[in-house]
Amino acid sequence: MNQRASRAWLAEWEYAHRGLHRLGVPENSLAAADAAIAAGMGIECDIQRSFDDEPVVFHDWELERLTGETGDVADRIADALEQSHLLGTNQTPIRLTGLLEHVSGRVPLLVEIKSLPDYDVEWTCVKVESALRSYRGAYAVMSFDPRVAAWFAANAPAVVRGLVGTDTLDNGFRHLWHQPGAIDQANPDFLAIDIRDLPNAPADKWRASGKPLLSWTVRTSELRAHALQHADALISEGEGLV
Repeated sequence: MNQRASRAWLAEWEYAHRGLHRLGVPENSLAAADAAIAAGMGIECDIQRSFDDEPVVFHDWELERLTGETGDVADRIADALEQSHLLGTNQTPIRLTGLLEHVSGRVPLLVEIKSLPDYDVEWTCVKVESALRSYRGAYAVMSFDPRVAAWFAANAPAVVRGLVGTDTLDNGFRHLWHQPGAIDQANPDFLAIDIRDLPNAPADKWRASGKPLLSWTVRTSELRAHALQHADALISEGEGLV
């Protein structure tokens, strides 16, 4: 499939935020992926880079919230991370390659590459692109960091790429997505904007041009109704699900 030519699939799905997680089914786990697939939902997942440069499906920079262990993800090799347990379950962190093999094209994937303003995110892009190169399912990469979409535009232009934006979450990239030149720098195929910030003029202009506008994180029925008015596809969890 020529994904760039057919990127309309982005707006044809709802995406489970970090997989369809709940009590006993931890976020970004294979169990959460299976639950999303069973519900007919796409999967949004997060990527950190291990000490040995493996893309690992994990949201936080630190291990403690999700595993109870101390230390940073970036200080552990991938084998060690896969031997940790996600709190209260038999699930473990997994490499991106493991998630790809498990999902095997059954539903689309949104792969969010985590970054910080001073982080060497380009090296994560290299490793993620390598992992995705032979994958035959529908997928897109995205990040709050415009350097990610820009890297894929320059080095892997066939990959569908998105810019994530927020004016509410203070994550090092707040307000950056609509600063002068940011969208041009990123050269994205889609935007994924914080539902708390919609509607707004830059997002409305983007959507009016016919390009996909996604929104996150839809956690309540009220936010769901709002997102259905102002976005083309939802990234949802909890009470915000269908």
